[in-house]
Amino acid sequence: MTSAFHVYFGPEALAATPRVRRIGPEDCISALKEGLDDFFSMPTYPVFVGLFYAVAGIALFAMTSLGNALHLAFPLAAGFALIGPFVAIGLYEMSRRRERGLVVRGRDAFAVLRSPALPSILAFGLLLLAIFAAWIFAAELIYVSLYGPNPPAGAIPFLQDVLSTSRGWTLIVLGGMVGFCFAALALAISVVSFPLMLDRDLGLVPALEASLRVTRANPLAVAFWGLIVAVALVLGSLPVFFGLALVMPVLGHATWRLYRKAVERDPAHEVPIEGPLNPDVTRNPAVRLIFIFLDMVDYLREGKEPKPPIAKS
Repeated sequence: MTSAFHVYFGPEALAATPRVRRIGPEDCISALKEGLDDFFSMPTYPVFVGLFYAVAGIALFAMTSLGNALHLAFPLAAGFALIGPFVAIGLYEMSRRRERGLVVRGRDAFAVLRSPALPSILAFGLLLLAIFAAWIFAAELIYVSLYGPNPPAGAIPFLQDVLSTSRGWTLIVLGGMVGFCFAALALAISVVSFPLMLDRDLGLVPALEASLRVTRANPLAVAFWGLIVAVALVLGSLPVFFGLALVMPVLGHATWRLYRKAVERDPAHEVPIEGPLNPDVTRNPAVRLIFIFLDMVDYLREGKEPKPPIAKS
């Protein structure tokens, strides 16, 4: 059983401190291009995750509309991206396998369930979830302080009030500023944290500290990366959230590529995931159904067994 010390500091505590590199906006563009290449080379699990985001986005919008909480639609949709780095953990593993020249199948995304860093990853995911909850609480607090006990009833009156009254513009400006602070915090602590934990079985604390050092050493690049993510999410959300089916997987793969550029490799401390999944997991009917679907997509995409990537000279 993984100890609490392992979860927070990893098996070697702070002995193997990751070394960060200087990167620039051009590295962010390069990471995004490489993420696109990964996406088009492995469009099985990425599509699965993207559709999940699209359906979840629509569900969130419907829930807030029907529940007379339309004012939370934007914070929920935008804040939902805070936990994106955690949900995309399977994409990091697929990109890692592809860069090693291995055959990559859709089911390889579930290899993270065998990662020794999984408890640390889950703990960090809970931290992002807490930040997400704080964001929603702050958004509700701002709305109640501005609109009081009698807010506009219905979507149309609410939108008209937001766009045509002083309190509506105050809600937009103040909510945007608060949301920006939460997003900046989440970006600073997670820009490389999840890939680093997966790659080296690093604990939560050193991974968070390494991410902060990357942010401190490369403020312009990290800010530019945050801008790329924000613009991509807005564009992906415009067609009723379905654009996220492309945007989120690409950003997931690109995050792994950015990690490789921002943190020096240390093969002696990298922990590849080998071996089969726990039989108890593969016997689960839901997991078996997902595996059948992913294997079928792999077969239809290739027409035969997937080919390993061609090594570049």
